[in-house]
Amino acid sequence: MIYIVNYGLGNLNSIRNIVKKIGGESKIIDEPGELSDAKKLILPGIGAFDHGMRFLNERGWIDELNKTVLEKKIPVLGICLGMQLMCRGSEEGVLPGLGWFDADVKRFQLPANSPFKIPHMGWNAVQVKKDNPLIEKKEEEQRFYFVHSYHAVCNNPQDELLTAVHGYEFTAAIHHENRYATQFHPEKSHRFGMDLLKHFIAI
Repeated sequence: MIYIVNYGLGNLNSIRNIVKKIGGESKIIDEPGELSDAKKLILPGIGAFDHGMRFLNERGWIDELNKTVLEKKIPVLGICLGMQLMCRGSEEGVLPGLGWFDADVKRFQLPANSPFKIPHMGWNAVQVKKDNPLIEKKEEEQRFYFVHSYHAVCNNPQDELLTAVHGYEFTAAIHHENRYATQFHPEKSHRFGMDLLKHFIAI
């Protein structure tokens, strides 16, 4: 059973539907107290960084999330804004993040004459940077669906799980111990996203 954290932002039903499609079970949880028996978590999110952190603070999630993830070591997968909230902070806002990764969130910096646009929107191939249980290295190109203007910059290169290129190479996913996070949306990424979520279920 995967618990999907509902703090007011995110494609909750899309995630729940794709987990069901691949044979998994999930439950959307609305209260921090429901984390007490969690075995696996997804932290989704769409929108602005400070808005997300403010919701987590106001709804009393942060202490319980820290206890579940940092003390109990329950596996967690952050998606899109959820990934950014797991970092130390973001150029998009002023509030501190959860700090689960030694990483900071930066806005794309593209030259004025760049053919690439911000936000980065659409399908993009990724490169697997290290062996891990979430996504396999394959000869086949693996593509995922992105919608974002900001990306994580890891202070510890060993935490970098996947990279992609949008004008320049950026971090597309990160991993440290029981913590996983993707800038892209696996729930919108068809078979590649389904494979990734299957692997998360199996962790």
